[in-house]
Amino acid sequence: MKERPYALRIEKKIREALNPSAFELIDDSNAHAGHGGAHPSGETHFTLHVTSSAFNGLSRVDQQRLVYKLLEQEMAERVHALSLKLKPFA
Repeated sequence: MKERPYALRIEKKIREALNPSAFELIDDSNAHAGHGGAHPSGETHFTLHVTSSAFNGLSRVDQQRLVYKLLEQEMAERVHALSLKLKPFA
């Protein structure tokens, strides 16, 4: 089984901080092998889908800022690209 320390860290932080009603994290790293920011072990390019009431009343930009602040350490260490698909939960 392939280790996924960054995926696990991302999931833990998002679940604890945002209590999402929907969560999906996709590792897109294989599609970026050999590109800038790619790492042989992967976990550099992700797509994150989150639906959370924590986004209610926030602009799209503020939703993204919230997520990037939560994942600041992962972005600084290993994650090169993070595609965000965020939705408020009504």
